[in-house]
Amino acid sequence: MRIVAGKHRSRKIEAVEGMKTRPTLDKVKEAVFSSLGGKFYDGWILDLFSGSGNIALEAISRGMEHAVMVDCSYDAITTIRRNVKTLKEEEACEVWKMDAEKAIRQCGLKQYQFDLIYFDPPYIRKDITHLMDLVLEEHLLKEDGILVYEGLKEDENPLHPQLELYKEASYGIVKIRYYRKG
Repeated sequence: MRIVAGKHRSRKIEAVEGMKTRPTLDKVKEAVFSSLGGKFYDGWILDLFSGSGNIALEAISRGMEHAVMVDCSYDAITTIRRNVKTLKEEEACEVWKMDAEKAIRQCGLKQYQFDLIYFDPPYIRKDITHLMDLVLEEHLLKEDGILVYEGLKEDENPLHPQLELYKEASYGIVKIRYYRKG
């Protein structure tokens, strides 16, 4: 696995060992960031279900100022911390070992707001709408912010009355869905 673009372009990062996480493929990651364009320069990203930190570290490499990376797996957190250290991005990154719901509430307590929120949950997880509710309840998404959900192609699109699904793209078995406040 590698960083695709930006100041850390072509740098390798570790994946979590075993089959409990599935890293976002480079081609999918490139497509997501190309789709988002450069509008998040100096912004903040919340990477829930972060795995190896792949998405957040790509965002930092491309110019985002700050990342909060969340996972509940000890192996994932260990891998994220090693990747952050390898890229010397300790100042730009917060790594939290907790579940997504608790992390969203913690971000609310800290009054964090994000330009980009990335959900890449285990494919068996089905309560994405509940997490969207919490993100909005805690005011985590900036007015012009984007929430990206990576899930299975055959999954129904999570719908939320306050979020507009404005774009989606499929890559093999994966579908990327893009939401903004509507």
